[in-house]
Amino acid sequence: MRLSFRAVSVLIVLLMGISIAPAFGQEFEPMSTISPDCDYGGNMKAIEAVDELTVRISLCNPDPAMESKIAHLAMGIHPSEYLEATGGTGDLITKPIGTGPYKLENWDLGNEVDLARNDAYWGDTAIEPSVVVRWSSEATARLLELQAGSIDGMENVGEGDFEVVSADPNLNLIPRPPMTGVYIGISNNFPPFDDVRVRQAIAHAIDRNRLVDNFFPGGSIAGSGFVPPSVFGGDTGVETLPYDPDEAKRLLEEASADLGFELPLHTTLSYRDVVRQYLPSPGTIAVDIQSQLAVVGIEVEVVTMESGAFLTSALAGNEPLHLLGWTADYPDGGNFLDPLFAPGVTQLGDQAPYQDAIIQPLLAASQEMNPEARLELFRTVAEGVRDLAPVVPFGHASSAVAWNVRIQNANTSPLDGNENFAIMEDPDDDNIIYMQNGEPVSLYCNDTSDGESFRLCHSINESMLAFATGGTDIIPSLAETWDASEDGTVWTFHLRAGVKFHDGSPLDANDVVATYSAMWDAANPAHTGRGEGFVFWTYFFQGNLNAPAE
Repeated sequence: MRLSFRAVSVLIVLLMGISIAPAFGQEFEPMSTISPDCDYGGNMKAIEAVDELTVRISLCNPDPAMESKIAHLAMGIHPSEYLEATGGTGDLITKPIGTGPYKLENWDLGNEVDLARNDAYWGDTAIEPSVVVRWSSEATARLLELQAGSIDGMENVGEGDFEVVSADPNLNLIPRPPMTGVYIGISNNFPPFDDVRVRQAIAHAIDRNRLVDNFFPGGSIAGSGFVPPSVFGGDTGVETLPYDPDEAKRLLEEASADLGFELPLHTTLSYRDVVRQYLPSPGTIAVDIQSQLAVVGIEVEVVTMESGAFLTSALAGNEPLHLLGWTADYPDGGNFLDPLFAPGVTQLGDQAPYQDAIIQPLLAASQEMNPEARLELFRTVAEGVRDLAPVVPFGHASSAVAWNVRIQNANTSPLDGNENFAIMEDPDDDNIIYMQNGEPVSLYCNDTSDGESFRLCHSINESMLAFATGGTDIIPSLAETWDASEDGTVWTFHLRAGVKFHDGSPLDANDVVATYSAMWDAANPAHTGRGEGFVFWTYFFQGNLNAPAE
């Protein structure tokens, strides 16, 4: 006898000590995943379908950024039946089914993604019948296509082309504020980077002003920590270690004498050849960092990797030095710091050296509702990042998109991949053609951290909440209303009636429970995804239920 996905899920959670709410009614059988306690280490306590259109989420501790996290596309909702049919992999990754204003028409791998209007959309239907998203890693190539009229809009105008676009009467430049951060990540899995003096030497060797002045667009910021000053938690007043090549040499020589490694020290610096808002010229910047490190006695081989492979390897802590960064998903310091230091994150290697100075105060900040006390915790974290140097942040890049002037309601967002194609109109034809920096690595955005993927997912999938077009205000989406308990630990979301997925199936509370449970519960049959470990869930809620032993 073959058990259904739901039956298998029920059996597993019962064996794991997780309760399933009793069925009520004749047609709707509410699902839930409930942890017996909070000893597993995460902040999620329970996800329950109260009735067909009501979802209740219980936390172990209050979360000041809860609404922003629920609005993120990593929390996009999928049909429970489709999760069952795909097992969290395969077609779910390349052929998503969502509730958004567009649905996937075709993904021509290596060339373009085609979206078709969802005429059964619950809200205002998209103006244009179709959206075509293409990609090129070269800003110049994107601009030439825009000037030639073969595309309608482009991502990330090159740092030297802002004036060119502004001076062209046929183009519309839309700047974005520097709500980004970029860094050299250092994995302590690779000696001697497990020695704080070697990491500090790298920090002292980097001329941040040179990098930002030469390779970042105007309006970018150098010299502060990883969290941009415009984001809560970034305005701490804590500066990074100063540029001081002589001190870098001294630290390296001291560590070399104590630990027995030879100078010059040989290592690799890896990056993906994809322009991002936080990294406008990845190859050029990587080579410049290579030159700066050579001055102090660190010989670096620059390694270019395919985007998906790079993310998988870097997030696993398998790249000694790597070039990465972050664009705000929501305006909070935790959004920048959690991906690096949330409990269980492996990108920087062993977390033990960072527990007291960084990880524990950051965890406290994620549960502190008082803004002043929370800012003081972020200040403690910033000091720990400066002193222990697990990453070397060097700038906050401004960026811009460009559109043909005929495109009405053209927009962008300070948040990663949050453009709204549905409200745009092209009077000359029946589509919007956009060129971004790289090909998406997945269209199952619950299990990726790739911004090129989020831009597509934003049109296809929806979360219970959303961010307003062009900004950071929280607005209703699949949930029409929501409320929280007085202590901030119980959140209740009331879903819209009549919403349908692209396959015609109705949205209900079980779809939310199934989607969230697949990310949260490592024993769930659908806890597979693309293989990135549902990193945003870890960032947001600090851990997985039934996580396997290391």
